Amino acid sequence: MAELLNLLFYPLSNGIMTVLTGMSLLYWVFMFFSGDGIDTDADFHMGDVTDVDASAETDGDVSFGSKILEFINVGKMPLMVIVTLFKFIGWILTLLSSIFLGLANWGLKSVLILIPVFLITFIIMHYATKPLVKMYKNLGYNGEEPIDFLGRTGTLKSTIENGRIGILEVAVQKDVFRLNVKSRSGNRIEYGSEVMIMKALENNIYEVQPNITLHNIN
Repeated sequence: MAELLNLLFYPLSNGIMTVLTGMSLLYWVFMFFSGDGIDTDADFHMGDVTDVDASAETDGDVSFGSKILEFINVGKMPLMVIVTLFKFIGWILTLLSSIFLGLANWGLKSVLILIPVFLITFIIMHYATKPLVKMYKNLGYNGEEPIDFLGRTGTLKSTIENGRIGILEVAVQKDVFRLNVKSRSGNRIEYGSEVMIMKALENNIYEVQPNITLHNIN
């Protein structure tokens, strides 16, 4: 028993992954006793989280961040199932690496093993989630209900003008979504400006214009 506990929490890399996986386990125990089961996202919503190059001049390219999420089938099954599976696979790989690579001798540097572990886990997730996607599809899971962003206001996190794509943060209830946006008129809109979403384009891109209120009207 002492050897098992030592493996779970030593070296530091093992301890980090054990705690993260344990948090997910506690989450599912809580959801089980609350009666929600495993077919829930527990109000975890994921918008189009992006990592868009601020110098991009085209509105036809799908964002790199969206491609990453699509690779591990985000949106095709509950988000918390994906998060839990990612932690579990990463946890197993971390424990195995500590055994076969002797990470106990690495000291604090053992946390560096998490970088390749996460990369390998990400690749494994692409294949590990496929049968789960089929299962949830057969159960009738169609992803989260779409949110109508038209008419909502948010704060720009990058300056946009002409055809340049930027990032907008929009709060919907308690959730914050990051959307790809461009200026509707093509005029320059500065970072930090409050804007309103006017139109949805292809590839999850939205047209916005400055939000005119009594406080900012000239």
